[in-house]
Amino acid sequence: MLVIRAMKHIAVPICLLLLSSTAILARDDGRFANSPLKPWFESLEGEFGKCCEDSDAYVVSEPDWKSDHGRYRVRIDDEWVLVPDGALIKQPNLTGRTMVWKHYIDGHPRVRCFIPGSMT
Repeated sequence: MLVIRAMKHIAVPICLLLLSSTAILARDDGRFANSPLKPWFESLEGEFGKCCEDSDAYVVSEPDWKSDHGRYRVRIDDEWVLVPDGALIKQPNLTGRTMVWKHYIDGHPRVRCFIPGSMT
């Protein structure tokens, strides 16, 4: 019984840590209201409009994005998607992490905004 209780206390923080490392909520739903990066996230905009207007930002790990001669591709839902030039955010990335804002057209993922991070 003690082992099960101890595992519950460990499992919840681990799950929260894993969730926080894979998705950054860029929209303000109360969890992001006091972040010093909130104004920065709200300012991000590409040719398709404000990045945080319709979707949240998701952190993309290094194996899931590629750069080739200034063009980017990102894997979303196991599908490689070309990042349109108008979706590329060119201002400095204050988080340092590669992020994508996605939406869907005809059931396929598309990139609304993309900001590359450091490939470390």
